[in-house]
Parts: sequence; C-alpha cells; structure tokens
Amino acid sequence: MRAFVESIEAEFLRYRALAEAALAQLEEPQWQAPESTASDGNSIATVWWHIAANLHSRFTDFLTSDGEKPWRQREAEFAPRAVSRAELLAHWQMGFGALLQALAALTDADLTRRVAIRGQPLTVHAALHRSLAHVSYHVGQIVHAARAQLGPRWRFLSIPPGGSAAYNAAPVLERGKGHAEQLRERGPRS
Repeated sequence: MRAFVESIEAEFLRYRALAEAALAQLEEPQWQAPESTASDGNSIATVWWHIAANLHSRFTDFLTSDGEKPWRQREAEFAPRAVSRAELLAHWQMGFGALLQALAALTDADLTRRVAIRGQPLTVHAALHRSLAHVSYHVGQIVHAARAQLGPRWRFLSIPPGGSAAYNAAPVLERGKGHAEQLRERGPRS
C-alpha cells in the first residue's frame, strides 16, 4: 500500500505546478531581478535553483546515503545567476526527477526506516515532511515575488479575491494532483 507516499507525492506535484505556473507568467528579466522585499534579495531564479539542488541532494540515493551530499555546493546555489528558462527548467527537472524516482520506489512500509540529513537520523516520513515543508516555503516566496512583479496582470493560481463563493460551490483544487493538473492545463500566460 502506498497511500501516504502517494499523498506526499501529490503535494510535491502541487507545489511544483504552482512554481511553474508563476514562472510561466514572467519574462526573463523578472525572474532574474532580486526580490526587493526580502532581506536577502534572492531572485526567483536563485530560489528556484536552490529548491532543485536541495531535492537533487536529498533524494539521490535517498535510503542509502546522507541527504546532504558531499558534492552539493549549497552556498553557490544562492549566488546571483543569469540563466535561461531552458536552463532553469532543466535544473528543476533534475531535482524533481530525483525526488519522484525516490518516491516511486517507496512503500508505506518504508516510512519508519531511518535516513540521515547532515548526519542527523530521521524517519523516512519525517524526512518527507521536512522536505515538503521546505519546498512549500520556497515556492511561496516564488509565487509572492512573481505576484509582486506583475501587480494587476497577475493571474491567480488558486481562489482569486472575491471568488470564494463560486469556488465553494464547485471545489476543484482540493486534491494535490488535481490542482497540479489544472495549473498545467492553463499553460503560460497569453
């Protein structure tokens, strides 16, 4: 049985789709610009790069090696970078590819097994929750920064202001995979 693992996977896919839908609304200069409201000033590209590198490190050989790989260069992830959309998406796919491959191999019985991150032991389910929280935190930064840059041109990725009653009459975003699929179907901003 994989009910828990599938629910975690669905949430990762939801956050992946949210970030991708936010990026799709932006032009290259917008994702390269430092986020003005953050004290660290990371651009969307920087946060995006960090999420992908973190997932690649954490989920490569997930059950058999420490999640903080010796080859990971975390500090370099936060360096300002000029990258194309294709480069961003390729790096993103590398991270999510490692995640999805690891999740595909897990069963709910694996959830009590132990893994390590920076030498600290965690159960698999705790490591999954920790990673999901990390991804959702940073995707929130991406969405917030994209919305701030677009202002009134922002296309809402969830229930828009004033749309609660209509949404509640026909809720379609309550399942992670369903929400992710709906975001992907919308495609880039036209």
